[in-house]
Amino acid sequence: MQNIQTVKLNRATFMFPLALVLFEFSVYIGNDLVQPAMLAITKDFGVSSTWAPSSMSFYLLGGACVAWLLGPLSDRLGRKKVLLGGVLFFALSCLLILLTTNIESFLVLRFLQGFGLSVIGAVGYAAIQENFEERDAIKVMALMANVSLLAPLLGPVLGAFMIDHISWHWGFIGIAIITLISWFGLKAKMPDVKVSRPKQPLTYILDDFKQVFKNKRFLALTLALPLVAMPLMLWIALSPVMLVEYLGLSSMEYGLAQFPILGGLIAGNLVLLKIIDKYALGKTAMMGLPLMFLGTFILILGSIWQDYFVHSLIVGMTLISFGEGISFSVLYRFALMSSEVSKGTVAAAVSVLMMMSFFIFLELGRILFESFHIWAYSLTCFAFIAFWFTLPRLHLKKVMQERVENGQF
Repeated sequence: MQNIQTVKLNRATFMFPLALVLFEFSVYIGNDLVQPAMLAITKDFGVSSTWAPSSMSFYLLGGACVAWLLGPLSDRLGRKKVLLGGVLFFALSCLLILLTTNIESFLVLRFLQGFGLSVIGAVGYAAIQENFEERDAIKVMALMANVSLLAPLLGPVLGAFMIDHISWHWGFIGIAIITLISWFGLKAKMPDVKVSRPKQPLTYILDDFKQVFKNKRFLALTLALPLVAMPLMLWIALSPVMLVEYLGLSSMEYGLAQFPILGGLIAGNLVLLKIIDKYALGKTAMMGLPLMFLGTFILILGSIWQDYFVHSLIVGMTLISFGEGISFSVLYRFALMSSEVSKGTVAAAVSVLMMMSFFIFLELGRILFESFHIWAYSLTCFAFIAFWFTLPRLHLKKVMQERVENGQF
């Protein structure tokens, strides 16, 4: 295990997370801006609108397929080199997608753009967790989440504007420009930590991953992350089709519907920042998940009384997103620290499991929605949160109990 000097969060040390969150914003808006424009994109390519969710699925699949390499590579070459290279690759793939002429090549570039998710998850987040003290690291993650939430807040509105007034191509040009600005910020402000590492063959990467994946606690806590995040991920992927095509809302109404739901996530992160020092670490997740479960129950009620479905959808999803806001950063910290292996490798393993889960469940959700519509959406969200109350909750309680026994707050 690497021993790296941690620092406290202050105005000077926050400049690195600020530069990183600008790249995170670029990667997230690379999805949230594109999803509402997918109806226009599929029309341009002459294919069915059922291809629209695949843009997000392939984006996430790209994130899953390269994380296994980026994390261990950053353990050996240094986080900063790998991060800067990944940022440039993402900017280039955003520009290359302008040359696509069919849905197949478009999805290939979406897959390559998805590498940016792994750069954040397997390299950027690992650097945050290593460089800051425990609770400061969680605060930084929550602050970054709030800034990056400008992407899903602005994305639907900007996407709707692109549909009505300009070409979707300009969205990718704007994303590439923001990405390049973040590259200069990271180059200037990211600490270049020099860690002494034993010279080992690359085959040790496989041994490290074996050690991580044999850890039952790691698996339980890591698989808890997609369970908590999937309802909101399904919302982002399916809401253009669900609200515009199925429920008949306008593109602008669709964009405005995002504000209370994603505002709930922002509120949850702000509450987490206020109370993280007052409660035992993990307590906020124990409070947030019952709220999420209540939100999924409201979705089911809306499916039963469909005249009120839009209202139930907004209320239920707002509760779900608020619960995720006060839970996710803490759960991520516990998952990352559940193994003693180098944090680049552990972060890569977390990223692979999360992105593969997102890809599989989003494609499954898309197929189910085609057949069962709003019932499929409501019951799927309910099932994800219900599963969290099994093994993931049990392991979280064990970790919290061990912290108490070790005198940790």
